[in-house]
Amino acid sequence: MSRVGANLATLANALLGLGAILYVLAGNAIWAMLLVVCGIGFDGLDGMLARRAGGPPSPVGRVLDSVADAVTFGLAPAFLVAVHTEHAALWAPYRGYALLAAVLVGSLALARLVYFTARGWRHPDFVGASTPQNALAVVVLLLFLDRPAFLGTNPPAALSLVAALAVLMVLPIPYPKIRRGGTLRPVMTVVAVALAAALVPLQFVPAPGSAVYLLAEACAAVGAAGLATFYVLGPWTVRPPAPVPAGPGGAHDP
Repeated sequence: MSRVGANLATLANALLGLGAILYVLAGNAIWAMLLVVCGIGFDGLDGMLARRAGGPPSPVGRVLDSVADAVTFGLAPAFLVAVHTEHAALWAPYRGYALLAAVLVGSLALARLVYFTARGWRHPDFVGASTPQNALAVVVLLLFLDRPAFLGTNPPAALSLVAALAVLMVLPIPYPKIRRGGTLRPVMTVVAVALAAALVPLQFVPAPGSAVYLLAEACAAVGAAGLATFYVLGPWTVRPPAPVPAGPGGAHDP
């Protein structure tokens, strides 16, 4: 039964990602960001339910999970980067660069997920930053530099940082899995809650400087600080692999 629940959570994750893409195309980037953040919860839920089901890992479940992640944490952030219905005049000179950055985000997320599905799932930790964390980082960057632009609309800075984050997904840098009992799990939980708390009131387009706007900005800042903690301190929380015991002749066993 838990396997069915895990598959339903995976489906919900994919549907949220599809909904996010549709909202981007409809011109509501804030709602799309909220759906991406909600997808994080279902991504964690499907893994928890699959572990409760017991038994060996399911190859089908792993593929379905990666497909859902590709939609919610690969394609949806790419659409957020490529499509800008707000501040159109400011973004007009950078449309080509935005498309290139979006292709980079989507293609590297897909490459990372293909590797994880084929081989990476065997590792106790991630090699490169995970796609959910990258999606959250894209949301934070766009909140501060695009819409509602807490720091002002700045397409060059937004696109440069988005591209740098995308590359971190495929660099051979160890990052911890956000599992129960993990060092950074509480931090990432706070990030997701803080971003949801920021995005919900922003749906009502509060006036800049209003109490609701300032509350959303403060919550987004908490999310940004948590993500910075993950990216900077995450590799230092990964334990080095245990040494392979030497064979009888002094060389390592194959």
